[in-house]
Amino acid sequence: MRLRESGDAFVHAIAIAEESGAGTLTYVGRFDLAEFAVVLEPGEALRTARRAFYAAMVALTDALRTYAPPNKEITIDWPDAVRVDGGLVGGGRLGWPSSTKEDVPPRWLVFGAMIRTVAMADTEAGVHPLASALDQEGFGEAGAVQITESFARHLMLVTETWQVDGFDAVAREFLTRLARERQTYRTIADNGDLLLRRIGRDGTDRRDFKKGLQSPSWFDPKRGGPYL
Repeated sequence: MRLRESGDAFVHAIAIAEESGAGTLTYVGRFDLAEFAVVLEPGEALRTARRAFYAAMVALTDALRTYAPPNKEITIDWPDAVRVDGGLVGGGRLGWPSSTKEDVPPRWLVFGAMIRTVAMADTEAGVHPLASALDQEGFGEAGAVQITESFARHLMLVTETWQVDGFDAVAREFLTRLARERQTYRTIADNGDLLLRRIGRDGTDRRDFKKGLQSPSWFDPKRGGPYL
């Protein structure tokens, strides 16, 4: 479902999720930003169903890798921000019915993503050293339509991987996309929390997945897009 440039794919997908059902894809017709959202209908309790976010983030980074120049490093800042060679280009977010209890399957989930394809403001080198866009990273003709279509294909592939090999296979793929931390062993708990064990230290650090999804780290509400 294509929306006008003023539309919000994530908000719109949430509004129509219950009526439209699983597989509905909304996207905004912009040239400077790949913005899209997809409706999911998981068959498990909310506390574990949120792990679909990890599968979608794998699909999102795979979509970018399809068009990336050789040796471009595409990484995820846990849980939701996407970087290309260290520059923030966007990320993903997840919505679910606020009334759903943790031990009940949600009626729907919505995964939404934004990837900055073209740098529109303050394009002088060094103005925003922590932000980037695909055109600045040498992605060529990879625009919003190409990234959206590639994401849809890769989401189907990673969903099949989950169904055949279990979530652990998806978790391994996601963890390989995180920026490296020396002497740190990382795993994902059943509820999606990130567990970190540091060599030479006792105990395990636990990062709350649900809390991490409630406020996207990459999204600037004032600009309506990725932070600069």
